[in-house]
Amino acid sequence: MRFAVRVRPGARRAAVGGRRGDALVVAVAAPAVAGKANEAVCRALAAAFGVRPRNVLIISGDRARDKVVELDPAPPDAPATLDRLRDNGP
Repeated sequence: MRFAVRVRPGARRAAVGGRRGDALVVAVAAPAVAGKANEAVCRALAAAFGVRPRNVLIISGDRARDKVVELDPAPPDAPATLDRLRDNGP
């Protein structure tokens, strides 16, 4: 399952939720330096969807705030979880 993500690096705390356009907003405390924010995004999304961090892959946007991520394999309730996270802010 692939979906768009908008990353907010350098936040006070990690949070997954909210919407910017069609993208899910992911705030992470890690700075956007040397891939630290990307690692934090994978950990935050894994926790939100109940999967392992290695099951969250950044498909595009490795060096941008707008990314496309893939859950592989995606849990059966992933679409409903994504909708709930987009509708509820952090």
